[in-house]
Amino acid sequence: MTRSPHSSSDVVIVGAGMGGLAAAVVLSARGLPVRVIEKAAAPGGKIRTIAVGGAEVDSGPTVMTMKWVFDELLEPAGTSLEAEVGLATASILARHGWQDGARLDLFADTNDSYAAIAAFSDRRNADGYLRLCEESARIYKLLQRTFIADTRPNPVQLASRLGAGSLGAIRQIKPFSTLWKSLGDYFPDRRLRQLFGRYATYCGSSPFEAPATLMLISHVEQDGVWLVEGGMHRLPLAIAAVAERAGARFDYGRGVARVLTDSDGVTGVRLDDGEVIEAGAVIFNGDMSALAAGELGDVDTGLKPTSRGRRSLSAMTWSASGATTGFPLSRHNVFFSNDYKAEFDALFKRRAVPREPTVYLCAQGRNDRGERIDAAPGATPDDGEPLFFLINAPAIGDAHEYAESEIERCLDAMVRVLERCGLTVNEALSGGVTTTPTGFARMFPATGGALYGPASHGWMSSFQRPGAKTSVPGLYMAGGSVHPGPGIPMAALSGRIAAETLMADRDSTPTSRRAGTSGGTSTD
Repeated sequence: MTRSPHSSSDVVIVGAGMGGLAAAVVLSARGLPVRVIEKAAAPGGKIRTIAVGGAEVDSGPTVMTMKWVFDELLEPAGTSLEAEVGLATASILARHGWQDGARLDLFADTNDSYAAIAAFSDRRNADGYLRLCEESARIYKLLQRTFIADTRPNPVQLASRLGAGSLGAIRQIKPFSTLWKSLGDYFPDRRLRQLFGRYATYCGSSPFEAPATLMLISHVEQDGVWLVEGGMHRLPLAIAAVAERAGARFDYGRGVARVLTDSDGVTGVRLDDGEVIEAGAVIFNGDMSALAAGELGDVDTGLKPTSRGRRSLSAMTWSASGATTGFPLSRHNVFFSNDYKAEFDALFKRRAVPREPTVYLCAQGRNDRGERIDAAPGATPDDGEPLFFLINAPAIGDAHEYAESEIERCLDAMVRVLERCGLTVNEALSGGVTTTPTGFARMFPATGGALYGPASHGWMSSFQRPGAKTSVPGLYMAGGSVHPGPGIPMAALSGRIAAETLMADRDSTPTSRRAGTSGGTSTD
């Protein structure tokens, strides 16, 4: 076993996903020695690119919201998001298509959306949209500082933060009704319930089981969808650069095999190649199920892996380069199935890819108006562009290997939905790269391919996510499976909370914990 010459590293962060990057910025800006270990060749975690046809295709999260999270994160490091990446606001949040040929754009301007919905459906549904905007803004305002950006509360603590002394205050955030049922109060038009019910999938959940609290996502998007110049992967690259300038050290292409502990708590980590890095604290930026299942050694955190029945959605994705005709694409596009209930019954009850899936398509080379912003001079509409296709799938990647014939059936089902909505994909997918739940399960151990941690089903689901602090002194967690939840800004908040919790623990300790002794007792 080799010893690291950098045994003085004070904090080791396992994983350079958005949570780990945020923690690295916070801690290094405070002057703490930070070393980030990442098994991939670049930062980003689920925010990744895949090379196809000479293009780097964004093949993970593609929607950025809650810019204030990054403003607050970077300010102590002496910079801003605008100084690090090129940004533009989207005037069209997403373009939606149905198989009867109907089409609807949702705009950043509520007046534009009101007019579009009135023309698409009728005034009654447009009025319902305005009421939804008011209610989602109210819920978001209630939860922004009391829950989303704060350490994980229990229901009683949240009620107190909301300014009331009883659980009756919890009713203000609509946790006891499902999102689908509540949307019926705003939209008689079932297609609009589909559109706004889709926000449950941002948490990997079903709108038929997720709480109506998730309508706050509508306000989050209304508050600003941001387009990152050059693609979403520029964001983690920029955040990593900020952390490096503040003093953090990054090791890419290296994995952590074990978190090392002794009777006093964490002593460091052992890498896959045998190197031991001693540390006074470790932040694990990965799915908490990996830690709970012993993927990083027998660390007694008291956590249990997310059961298969509680897992959030996985996905089947195609990263491609090609041309399309027909349906005029925007940056973000959604093509709906005809039977939403059947789709989610397949996903969560039968644990199968739906026969008729809803399809998300990101055309990252376009702006929100559909104009090509990546095309070379003289390019024609027949020239290929980077395209990312996603359909939801069950998180059974640890129990089911998707054969080529099954992948082809899923691809055919997706193409049929696109064609019925008016979009023809011209041979873009034949040379593309497919990722199945099995592939995601391999990338993210102990998850089955679940991309969002546990599903947000039932009113207690948000309170059941673990917080940053574990029962092992010096061991903390960040990422989409812990509080406050999944998504780019939420994962960043989890990293910030983990870093702030770590620093608060140290400030409350009269004397610093001793540094890890050479080779400290591991959990072998």
